[in-house]
Amino acid sequence: MNENINKGALFNASCLALITTALSFSIRAGILPELGREFGLTAEQLGFINSMWFLGFPISMILGGIFYHTVGPKNIMRIAFITHTLGIILTIYAQGYGLLLISTLFIGFGNGCTEAACNPMIADMYSGVKMNKMLNRFHMWFPGGIVIGSLVSKFMTDSGFGWQAQMWVIMIPTIAYAVLFFGKTFPKPTVEGVTSLASNVKALFSPVFIFLFICMALTAISEFGPQQWVNIVMSESGASGMLILALTTGVMAVGRFFAGPVVKTLGQTGVLLGGAIFATLGVYLFSVVTGPMAYFAAIIFAIGVCYFWPVMVGAVAQRVPLSGALGMSIIGGVGMFSTAIFQPIIGKWIDTARLVHDTELAAGQATLLKMVSFPGILIVLFIIFFIWQKNAKSTEVMTAH
Repeated sequence: MNENINKGALFNASCLALITTALSFSIRAGILPELGREFGLTAEQLGFINSMWFLGFPISMILGGIFYHTVGPKNIMRIAFITHTLGIILTIYAQGYGLLLISTLFIGFGNGCTEAACNPMIADMYSGVKMNKMLNRFHMWFPGGIVIGSLVSKFMTDSGFGWQAQMWVIMIPTIAYAVLFFGKTFPKPTVEGVTSLASNVKALFSPVFIFLFICMALTAISEFGPQQWVNIVMSESGASGMLILALTTGVMAVGRFFAGPVVKTLGQTGVLLGGAIFATLGVYLFSVVTGPMAYFAAIIFAIGVCYFWPVMVGAVAQRVPLSGALGMSIIGGVGMFSTAIFQPIIGKWIDTARLVHDTELAAGQATLLKMVSFPGILIVLFIIFFIWQKNAKSTEVMTAH
């Protein structure tokens, strides 16, 4: 049924849509100081603008998952294009705080639509090890796009380009993915019964899905928690926060590109367990090292977290297939919600540590040491999952293409 689909064009368009998401993440971060100066915004107001990005994302992801089989991925990507374009243009012509809030919400909504449409579409186009490989190659473009966006923003800022010009850059992949998707036939679901929302919801209550749901909350904060705070901490230690971010996301992009043979050799459960061990070691190293050794810690941490997000999505597609697009969207949504919920908790840890420790570095490293608990718990959970799913391994090999 899906043999006449132009898989290459659909996959490349999906990657361009994810690059749009990544550029909106990194370029908006790069222009925040300028927005603050131009509109006279406080740090709290800038924080609320940022939070709109994280709010729009899970809302549209979960809505997209619920209506995926009714509306279809083609229409979800049309909505993504409209909301991305509206968000970018409204930001460029914003006259103040209110419109910046609304425009960022639009961009976040478009980003969530991208994940809601493209994850299940890729899972329908490929199966087994090939599906895991292609999901990782797709998700490679989030860290890859952040590297591109960070460098573009830095170069344009240093060259005297205003924030409006930087926002126009996000329109390039936006138009490109719309052109590539235009007129293409999208794949049909490959699992019988997956189009039934009742079947999807029933599958959400299966033991495997509930287990993966809990694990996703921890894998997401293991990835985004240290990334958000390590730059601040490490800049006090003689290492460059921006270089650590670029190194981390660069290693993650390369790791995801070569995910095929890694997943084939270790299987999903082996990759997740190995990732938890490396992530725990990486966060622990961040909490004790200073100076150039922080770059080594960044590499270990990146190896640990690089497969978490795409392999968790792949595990839902492969091990709870009847959950369909809804299952994949909910897994992505819980990852984003978990990140949003834990951020103030981590901030409180830092505030508390500041009362005890003399320096910012000591307070930050004490907080990072607490964050070791996130991937540490995952080691235990993924050992359980590895043993539990050993019987399912034969199915995994049989479906591998």
